Amino acid sequence: QVQLVESGGGLVQAGGSLRLSCAASGRAFSRYNMGWFRQAPGKEREFVAVISRSGGNTYYADSVKGRFTISRDNAKNTVYLQMNSLKPEDTAVYYCAAGTLVAGTLKYVEVWGQGTLVTVSS
Repeated sequence: QVQLVESGGGLVQAGGSLRLSCAASGRAFSRYNMGWFRQAPGKEREFVAVISRSGGNTYYADSVKGRFTISRDNAKNTVYLQMNSLKPEDTAVYYCAAGTLVAGTLKYVEVWGQGTLVTVSS
């Protein structure tokens, strides 16, 4: 089983960009579909994006489609989330996860990262 460590969060102004990274330990990384979720204060955790094992398929929540891009580098055991045109409502703790790709989302999550905070100021 892999362990996941996110990085790249921080404070950014509305309209700005950030790139989150999620580094995985272990040699099983390429066996997992990988995803990003987020949890805003006082709200439930929600799906953001998912990428298939090979990287050939990606899916996004409607709220981030066209602004966020998920990618992965299996040689580096890393998955990324490029976030552009950020809005204050994107403020949340962002979590990396490994699980099963089902109907355009990530289900049956086996491993969660510890999360990284993204704050978007208006």
